[in-house]
Amino acid sequence: MNTRLAGHARQSAYDVLLSDLDVSDVKRFQDDSIWPYFERLRKEDPIHYCNDSPYGPYWSITKYHDIVAVNMTHGVFSSEQGVTIVDLPEEYWTPSFIKMSPPKHGEQRNTISPIVAPENLAKLEGLIRRRVNAILDGLPRNETFDWVDKVSIELTTQMLATLFDFPFEDRRLLTYWSDVAATTPRTGHEIDTWEKRRTVLSGCLDYFTRLWNERKNAEPHVDLISMMAHSPATRNMEPREFLGNLILLIVGGNDTTRNSMSGSVLFMNQNPSELRKLRGNPVLVSSAVSEIIRYQTPIAHMRRTAVVDIVIGNKHIRRGDKVVMWYISGNRDDEVIDQADSFVIDRKNPRQHLSFGFGIHRCVGRHLAELQLKILWEEMLNRRLDIKVVGEPERVASNFVHGYSALPVQMVA
Repeated sequence: MNTRLAGHARQSAYDVLLSDLDVSDVKRFQDDSIWPYFERLRKEDPIHYCNDSPYGPYWSITKYHDIVAVNMTHGVFSSEQGVTIVDLPEEYWTPSFIKMSPPKHGEQRNTISPIVAPENLAKLEGLIRRRVNAILDGLPRNETFDWVDKVSIELTTQMLATLFDFPFEDRRLLTYWSDVAATTPRTGHEIDTWEKRRTVLSGCLDYFTRLWNERKNAEPHVDLISMMAHSPATRNMEPREFLGNLILLIVGGNDTTRNSMSGSVLFMNQNPSELRKLRGNPVLVSSAVSEIIRYQTPIAHMRRTAVVDIVIGNKHIRRGDKVVMWYISGNRDDEVIDQADSFVIDRKNPRQHLSFGFGIHRCVGRHLAELQLKILWEEMLNRRLDIKVVGEPERVASNFVHGYSALPVQMVA
């Protein structure tokens, strides 16, 4: 964001009445002007009630330790009413294990967790590296291209296709379904009604149902569809629950990694001293990966609903209130993270971030996301690639997925 826009955003953030401050405005995420609004809430009202927003009234939790506390008390703050600030109309609701409480949550989560267990990640590492090499070798030299499309989407979609054992030639359908699933219908956009969203996702369900029917009668394999089809915890899911879990796995496996890959190139361009530091000491790549994921915070928030009356920070949260944990704000809490607004690849505690959540709902695929980003940067460093950002990034109009729709770059030969 340019200096003038940043100054205007800061002024606006502090001019508005605190009681009127609504950090859910997607425009501020799209133009990257959201930061001073969260800064103000952390300083002045870290447990903040917004009475009037496009999503109805909600509480904002903006400080690191408060977010951890809400995450860790699923008996008080439930995910069963949804995990985003948006209240889906009942007819479009899809259950999934992230929206479940124990024991069902654990049973379904444990069904798919072996695919990202250390022994399987070790098997996937060589495949990821070969794909990264092929993509990097095929990038154009000395001409502008879109890093999001050519690298970030392609790498993550190939991995999703592998995890699902999804027909490789149709893999871009996974990206499309992920984007639609993470979309709140808006006037003037392709998905402008909930019914259009349902129609697209019904196509996703139909496609995966065909795969399910093939695999439920075959020998079990290590792919997500086969694992669910053969597990007692998931083999009898109703279609809406199957779709809900598909959406969870597709969005979770796509957006976190893809947007961190895009953000990593942007951040290294914005902070050339950190890139020099990494090139001079490539052993820092693991630390850099954690810092990239913190600084990007690819999932901006998670929502819970209070199931009892409770007091946090002298604020009385009532049963049924919507409570939004802004991970994107907690990751900039300078009372916990030193120089939180700065991109520092060799900080002392690089894994101290909220991007994967905490507690029973902590991201099941977090180690795979880190592995893909680590391999990408290892191979870029090996090739001494010089990737220059040559235009402003296009950001997604969302307060949930914090990401990029385009990033123009050039690779200098």
